[in-house]
Amino acid sequence: MKIINEDEKEGIVEVVPETLDDLWHLSHVIQIGDNASSKTTRRIQDNTGDKIRSDRGIKKTFYLGLDIESISFHLFTGKLRLTGVITRGPEDLIPLGSHHTLEVKLNVPLKITKPRWPKWAIKRLNQAIDASRKLSAIIVVLEDDTATLGLMRQFGIEYYGPIKGNVSGKRILDKNRQKNITQFYEKVIESIAKFDSIQNIVIAGPGFVKNDFHDYLKDNHKDLAKISVVDSTGAGGRNGINEVLKKGTVEKLTSENRVAQEMGAVNNLLENIGKNSSKITYGIKETKNAINLGAVSQLLILDTKIASEDMDEAMDMVENMKGEVMVISSEHDGGKQLESLGGMAAILRYKIA
Repeated sequence: MKIINEDEKEGIVEVVPETLDDLWHLSHVIQIGDNASSKTTRRIQDNTGDKIRSDRGIKKTFYLGLDIESISFHLFTGKLRLTGVITRGPEDLIPLGSHHTLEVKLNVPLKITKPRWPKWAIKRLNQAIDASRKLSAIIVVLEDDTATLGLMRQFGIEYYGPIKGNVSGKRILDKNRQKNITQFYEKVIESIAKFDSIQNIVIAGPGFVKNDFHDYLKDNHKDLAKISVVDSTGAGGRNGINEVLKKGTVEKLTSENRVAQEMGAVNNLLENIGKNSSKITYGIKETKNAINLGAVSQLLILDTKIASEDMDEAMDMVENMKGEVMVISSEHDGGKQLESLGGMAAILRYKIA
């Protein structure tokens, strides 16, 4: 993410999103009521002459501004769409006041105008900029002849797999067994190699396959072995990936990774709840009360609750009183656990009634 223009007086920030993570960040920074403008393409009907029945119009690209009424980010397609009332554009092509959906494109400037930019929104943009300079991590969970990959993205985990091999059990006499193991390992490595800029690889699983795979890397793919660590889990597949996250293995390797930090913060909250700590609170009403009392040391808030509960000023209040605000993604297990607690919670400085 790049910020190419910032006008605090006019409430304007112009950015260039460069990755899918940037689009995800923007989907939470942009709010209903903001104005967004960017280049867009729209099919315009040609009314100048005889219209052929099959004529679907002409695609034209122009600059468009709109007051946002709805925001949608589709995780699996990676598309960020902003829908609202058109406030700026060529009036000979589109009527002002009509509705349009603006799809935010990678590497295309987007101007965002807010009545007031809250501190947490600017902080989030800066986090996106910092994160774009850092590399990702990938978790590889192996069990027998099956591998599942978890790519650590800022908006959560992208699962890939399962990747299947054709490896027979040890008790079955098969002269091609070692050959099939090698082919399976190379298949997993080929899947890993599809991703750019992997800083760390966590190789995990419940049995000994993970160790064999790591040894294979050391012998045949030294570049990958250098950035790999081995971890044990009680389960394979997605459950194994979630075990790695909860244990904090990735957090130790990439301490600034957003998902690992969020999962760690939620797990810390749950541990305190389990201990009946008097210095935690959760639920919308209870957490807002703690914020108003100035008692919040750390606020955990689900990304979907910021707009729906109008939390801008409350979040600024926490930061102004030297507290920490952590926005938790609703796309991973930690977010779902926080949602079950009402979508927001807080670690307190002191016990409140």
